[in-house]
Amino acid sequence: MKVAIYSRTSTTDQNPVNQSMVLSEWAKQRGYEVVTVYEEQESAWKAGHQRELARLLDDAQKRKFDAVLVWGLDRLSREGPLAILTLVNRLKICGVRVLSYQGRAGQRLLVS
Repeated sequence: MKVAIYSRTSTTDQNPVNQSMVLSEWAKQRGYEVVTVYEEQESAWKAGHQRELARLLDDAQKRKFDAVLVWGLDRLSREGPLAILTLVNRLKICGVRVLSYQGRAGQRLLVS
């Protein structure tokens, strides 16, 4: 399965590469092929500032990958559950699943 990785941190004190490294290893353990990594240091509260997320959504429409790996669903948006589910649904319409590394009780979460 071809996957993309989306990593986001909110401040310049944090580094999205840390998330990407773990997600890359997670993908490798499952035999997934990482085709693209989207990394950004941007607050998810600032609408329109997540350029990498916009690029990911554009590439999803072009079917460049089958799934997106994220550290946690809150990395997609901080605007609440509806915003997150809207993004997940938008990806699902493109035929792209969302896989969250951090699920409940330490379990990995398949969202769509």
